[in-house]
Amino acid sequence: MATWMAVVLGGALGSAARHGVNIATARLVSVPGPWPTAIVNLVGSLVIGMLAGALAGQRLSMSPVARTFVFVGILGGFTTFSSFMLDSLTLIEMGAPMKAGLNLAGQLVLGLLMTYAGYYIGLRSA
Repeated sequence: MATWMAVVLGGALGSAARHGVNIATARLVSVPGPWPTAIVNLVGSLVIGMLAGALAGQRLSMSPVARTFVFVGILGGFTTFSSFMLDSLTLIEMGAPMKAGLNLAGQLVLGLLMTYAGYYIGLRSA
């Protein structure tokens, strides 16, 4: 139960932080564009990389529940892109760069195709 609460509470914090970035970016950048999403994805990737590196280098220690709170909850609520990048890095670190490349290209291309399909399904259904 503690793990689920960690996900719920962390997710709420991450989602609120993401919304804060959206609002702050809209105020700072007057030109519409992908800026809020790009900022969230890049910052989330930096943070998850720093934390994963600190854990791997044993400079940081976290209980399983704390890891779930931060990685799945906060960072998952902030951006799943960071998890996507960490999964890809993990494959590279495990000596599977081709799998990492397939993961990256596959999710990007298929994600765009699924978004396209969902968009047109949504347009046509009522």
